[in-house]
Amino acid sequence: MIVEVIVEDDRWEAVGLEALAEQAAQAVADHLSLTPPDETPFEVSLLACDDARIAALNGDFRDKPMPTNVLSWPSEDRAAGQPGAVPHPPVDPELGDIAIAYETCTQEAAAQSKQFPAHVTHLLVHGILHLLGYDHIDDKDAALMEGLEVEILGKMSISDPYKV
Repeated sequence: MIVEVIVEDDRWEAVGLEALAEQAAQAVADHLSLTPPDETPFEVSLLACDDARIAALNGDFRDKPMPTNVLSWPSEDRAAGQPGAVPHPPVDPELGDIAIAYETCTQEAAAQSKQFPAHVTHLLVHGILHLLGYDHIDDKDAALMEGLEVEILGKMSISDPYKV
């Protein structure tokens, strides 16, 4: 899987976001045994931004003009037909776009006593799963998605982000 990273906020450079994104994408692909329908590798675009930028995007696309940690825009609807079911496999090799906000991620990691790179990796895995049609609005969908996150992160030696 290819991750194209666009850095708008230079603070992301010190985190090694590109490496984290590539590791997260590969871990998701490996865990789900994703194989492209042809020889074209799957692609994700990642915007590394600040709270002001993500608040504008959140306002434009979700009518919620406030900062959030991560947003995702899948290239196609892959959602499953019923709650708790596995989403449809991707047809388009361009999976979609993700934006991640530096200040919100930093504040969350500190508030939850988590290592910043581990928290960011969790959010990247979360965002990539959204691109693949997973969601957490319904309880059954949330259980499936969160379970996958825990399994994927565990394979990356990152502890369960949902344990308090």
